[in-house]
Amino acid sequence: MIDRLPVTLAFKALLADLTGFPVGVRTVPLDEATGLPVPPPYTVLDPLDHPDDDGTLADTGSAAISGYQATFVSGPVPGVPDSRGGDDQSQLLADRGRRVVERPTDGSTGYTHPLTLPDGIDCWHREAREAGGTSEANDAIITSVIRYRLFLAEDATA
Repeated sequence: MIDRLPVTLAFKALLADLTGFPVGVRTVPLDEATGLPVPPPYTVLDPLDHPDDDGTLADTGSAAISGYQATFVSGPVPGVPDSRGGDDQSQLLADRGRRVVERPTDGSTGYTHPLTLPDGIDCWHREAREAGGTSEANDAIITSVIRYRLFLAEDATA
């Protein structure tokens, strides 16, 4: 069986690396120095389903598909009165987040950006699907949303 938490932490780290901004799991990310919520831009990562049935009669419980939803949140520019988050900023974050599924340009197998999972776990396929977004003009926040699926398997050689 593949545990969910190490996959979530690895995916959170990958999104933070790709976007260049903090990622919170199920909540606004916190500033490690102060313990307070960070101002936008940031990403909120919500774990979705995590079925561990590979759909075969001989299911050994050695595979799983982890679903996630990433909400890329734009916001006002710090220190600039009356500034607002905008569509350009949320789309930029989503573009960076979509790189999760980017393939090498040289035709080699795998993905351009590694997902660092615990030994013995392999992510053999990734999917990303734009799921829309929301806007809240009163809060000066615009979001873009992507849903991901990570296809995981235990490495039989580990």
